[in-house]
Amino acid sequence: MLFDRLRLEALEEQILAPYAVRSSQTRGRAYPEPESAYRTPFQKDRDRVNHTTAFRRLQYKTQVFVNFEGDYYRTRLTHTLEVAQVARSIARALGLNLELAETIAFAHDLGHPPFGHAGEAVLNELMQGHGGFDHNKQSLRIVTYLEERYPGFRGLNLCWESREGIIKHETRYDLPDAQGYEPHLRPSLEAQIVNLADEIAYNAHDLDDGLRSGLLQPGQLLEVELLKDLLKELGLRPEGFDELGRRTLVRELLGLLITDTIQATHRLLVENRIESLQAVRQHNGPLAGYSSGLTRQLQDLREFLYTHFYRHYYVVRQVSKSRFVLERLFEAYTHDPKVLPPQVQRAAESEGIHRAACDYIAGMTDRFALDEYARLFEPEFHR
Repeated sequence: MLFDRLRLEALEEQILAPYAVRSSQTRGRAYPEPESAYRTPFQKDRDRVNHTTAFRRLQYKTQVFVNFEGDYYRTRLTHTLEVAQVARSIARALGLNLELAETIAFAHDLGHPPFGHAGEAVLNELMQGHGGFDHNKQSLRIVTYLEERYPGFRGLNLCWESREGIIKHETRYDLPDAQGYEPHLRPSLEAQIVNLADEIAYNAHDLDDGLRSGLLQPGQLLEVELLKDLLKELGLRPEGFDELGRRTLVRELLGLLITDTIQATHRLLVENRIESLQAVRQHNGPLAGYSSGLTRQLQDLREFLYTHFYRHYYVVRQVSKSRFVLERLFEAYTHDPKVLPPQVQRAAESEGIHRAACDYIAGMTDRFALDEYARLFEPEFHR
């Protein structure tokens, strides 16, 4: 039996919840083109994102630790894969469109520059007066303009719902500016789920990396009610905490967060009598969320990670170094555009030197940015 696109879309009608986005009802692409014979439009979107240069570069971009710090810490790519897995698990349980959720998850960090949120803050400061810099907007810019893979148009020509989910990506650290994509309305529930999946993944896995690195000590976990309760439930003691204990704690924490999100979101959907995609969009607040008890506990966990991990002197030192590198690169490029590659110089003719330099730096991996700094400012560097 063959499952062509029409059959797949018919299956969606049977199994998806009434508030889910259906592939057959997409608002379509900016440039008309034939759809695939054996993939839905959102499957096609997901695959296009996965094949981009920007997606591959995520392997060498910082999550918390700079790429060269170690082989076992999260990178932007492994974080993105983990977000997609969490989003898929939640979306399946709620009857949502898995491929749309995956597309948004895979694309949500494409626009992140090297050196994580520190790099984003630096570029935004440098671009004041020139349009600023926001990684959500940069992600959308990548999939609508910067990637050149097709002869008839620039960008990936993703469906409207995929693009909306990218620009409306929102977490505690990312606030959307969705001009052009109905900013007065909520995004699809698939997009809202990715927002939570992002937060779930970095809370659990930054905790894992913090413990693995030794910047967080097991005894400190008792300061956080959620972790203290979970340690007790699992029979784990900080004084005897080993690698298996760390893995067990992180795995169970992740499962707890996913289960709570599924149940709390379902409760919100029922309580608000959400029975259509239109009702999701017009609701006066997010419909994807945690239970009230977990919301409070997660706030404590976030504050713990910020105080003891993200503001640890070792991490802060790397942030300061990355700031210095990006500032020097931007200054060099904008003051003497001839040091830029020819394709970036051509882009500067239409985009302006500041935006062209910003796009170039934002696309760099950590390693490339450090090597580029050495090439420009360290005469003995020969690579």
